[in-house]
Amino acid sequence: MSKITQVKASEILDSRGNPTLEVTIRLASGATGWAAVPSGASTGQHEAVELRDGDKSRFGGLGVLKAVANANGILAKGVTGLEASGQPALDKKLIELDGTENKSRLGANAILGISLAAAKAAAAEAQIPLYQYLGKAKTYRLPVPMLNILNGGKHAAGSTDFQEFMIMPAGARSFRDAIRMGAEIYQSLKKVLKDRKLSTNVGDEGGFAPPGLTNREAIEAVVAAIEKAGYRPGKDCFIALDPAASEFYQDGKYVLARENASLSSEQMVDYYAKFAADYPLISIEDGFAEDDWEGWQKLNAKLGKKLQLVGDDLYVTNTKRLEQGISRKASNSILIKPNQIGTLTETIAAIKMAQQAGWTAVVSHRSGETEDTTIADLAVGLSTGQIKAGAPCRAERTAKYNRLLRIEDELRTKATFAGMGAFEHLRK
Repeated sequence: MSKITQVKASEILDSRGNPTLEVTIRLASGATGWAAVPSGASTGQHEAVELRDGDKSRFGGLGVLKAVANANGILAKGVTGLEASGQPALDKKLIELDGTENKSRLGANAILGISLAAAKAAAAEAQIPLYQYLGKAKTYRLPVPMLNILNGGKHAAGSTDFQEFMIMPAGARSFRDAIRMGAEIYQSLKKVLKDRKLSTNVGDEGGFAPPGLTNREAIEAVVAAIEKAGYRPGKDCFIALDPAASEFYQDGKYVLARENASLSSEQMVDYYAKFAADYPLISIEDGFAEDDWEGWQKLNAKLGKKLQLVGDDLYVTNTKRLEQGISRKASNSILIKPNQIGTLTETIAAIKMAQQAGWTAVVSHRSGETEDTTIADLAVGLSTGQIKAGAPCRAERTAKYNRLLRIEDELRTKATFAGMGAFEHLRK
């Protein structure tokens, strides 16, 4: 009864006002599953291809009618009659129908929409939550949220060189407490910025985006906000950075325009080490460019036992690149974005490969988001221990956090909060 009988894709809007697509799948049993696909702003060049129309008369060329047509046409025809509960076989069929290494023919966005909607339909038919369908565990871990409360880079023009300044309330006793702490610190940061006569406009991911700050000034504002909210930096709450270094990597140098500096890979390692010494830093994501393997190795050699070093553009949720990272000892963590790779099966494979290597896997949103909350269930079902979903602001971000609050209430004693255990790999 889990055979797919109908696939229906449509063009909708994401949180930046750009088009994306949604997919609804119906099974022979009558069960349905719905999914919407997010879109990134600072995308890695090794990501699976998000198919756009290129028709300048619609959405400035960003329309996804071609992807929608592929989902409703060749992809729908290919998966109709398949069992939604057989996710690996379903995803294998989708990959074969596209036939390219990076899903550029039919579009990773079209493929992912079907992949996720099928899993949700299968979970609905089994009458179990998606996290249980994905994990099938007796006990679960609620993740530590990674909240982006100050935006820069491509997420907020005119702000800092670094793209994201995040807080991680890992000292909380529960997910509910962690979100409360995060929301209180977020509101506290607003007061700190106002007191300093800085803008409290928000960026793509809900974090404040004051123009003109240096990276150090931004971190100091976040530390002040943690303290102002009544929490202890480095005990109750930690800082995580996402410089998105590929965006300011030019001709072999890291160009920090706000600081009028052009640094080599060795100098960038020292730059991060100074931040780690001066502030309650626990995680750095994309500290080096996506193909600067040597820089990553140097950073990991110096700070890998003290900090979580997360590869995003470096790995793009791709097991082939992750395998290289593990063998080269390039980092100790991977960011997981399903739309970087295009199917649920490949996403889960990347998480499990990282976990088997003793690494962490941080499930993540994108800057162009929707109300879809799949990543919340994915983080719980695969027990990743961490989730990155933006600020505690804007409905497309809070939807993920609110879903986790509901999961925590639902599981009660069957779930624990990861807390500092999310960083167990740093103690080995």
